[in-house]
Amino acid sequence: MARNTGPTAEASRRVFSVRFIGETIAELRRVTWPSREETIRLSIMVIVVAGAVGAFLGLVDLGFTRLFEIILR
Repeated sequence: MARNTGPTAEASRRVFSVRFIGETIAELRRVTWPSREETIRLSIMVIVVAGAVGAFLGLVDLGFTRLFEIILR
């Protein structure tokens, strides 16, 4: 099956792109953006939780490493 690559295909792609960009801008105008304080608070919360999970997984990994060293001796 041949693909439509003529001038009408390019024009329809261009119209689609312009319409898509216009709809994206309209949607972004309807978004309720968080305040600066809320953004900072939530960012700190994400960093703290990620650090806690990373530390926990690091300790679990260290524990398993020691356990396997004991078993394999």
